[in-house]
Amino acid sequence: METYKPMKNYSLSTILETITKYKKNAPISKRVSKRTIYNQGPLGGINSSIIILFFMTLPFVEFAAIFNPYIYGSIGIAQSIVFYIIFMSIIMILIFAIVTMNNKKVINNIKDSWEKYFPNVDLDLVLTTRLSPYNDFYEAYAQIKESSPNDEELAQGLIQAFATMQEENRDLLESIRKDQASN
Repeated sequence: METYKPMKNYSLSTILETITKYKKNAPISKRVSKRTIYNQGPLGGINSSIIILFFMTLPFVEFAAIFNPYIYGSIGIAQSIVFYIIFMSIIMILIFAIVTMNNKKVINNIKDSWEKYFPNVDLDLVLTTRLSPYNDFYEAYAQIKESSPNDEELAQGLIQAFATMQEENRDLLESIRKDQASN
């Protein structure tokens, strides 16, 4: 039995803050970029900078745990180095899993709000790193954000940008939709 989960409505600015980075002083083509680790901070969760800080401390914690006088004295240098390498690979797998879970959680949280703003635009296609009809999203978002700081103007500008991208990439969009329908 599934439990009822109330849907939250997030503003467009909040949605875009979770999935993109905006650098005000960069050139327009590099002003907006996709976040590798989506930011839960605007949604009321853990900020991505805290997650990154946690990831950066893991190798040092591992080093301190393995190369402390007690453990190091018990197992010696060769085994300590081997353990460090093995545990470092486990840490890399752990980081990948945490980032994947974090990003999926953020997407699930914002998907309903995204659908209200852009019902005909698949968020997964916007965020994909592969060839997509929406590859120009980040540049269009940077240009629109420059001239229209509020959510309503931003939404209208993105609706027009998405319509333009869909028209320019009509064949690709149709083939993606056919492929999704067949699966």
